[in-house]
Amino acid sequence: MAADIGKYHHERWDGGGYPEGLHGEEIPLSARIVAVADTYDALGNWRPYKPAFPQKECERLLRQASGTQLDPSVVDVFFCSIERILAVKREWAEHADPEYEGEA
Repeated sequence: MAADIGKYHHERWDGGGYPEGLHGEEIPLSARIVAVADTYDALGNWRPYKPAFPQKECERLLRQASGTQLDPSVVDVFFCSIERILAVKREWAEHADPEYEGEA
């Protein structure tokens, strides 16, 4: 499973990803799940090349990517769990290093 995640989490639901151009359910489910989590993480957290997007914008962009970049079923499940996801995100933010400039 770890190998599938590492290799395929940049595949796209519509087949436009890499490394093999897999699409839809050809992409292992584990990689499709991580793709949603990775996209959310990248959108909502500071990166050297961009600031963190606000939560509502992260949600809008995930919904926009549903069916093209991301598996729509996995996106739906993500949003069914959004309150728990936000609770975990708040909990971990309490442990963030205040000296780290990138924290949102």
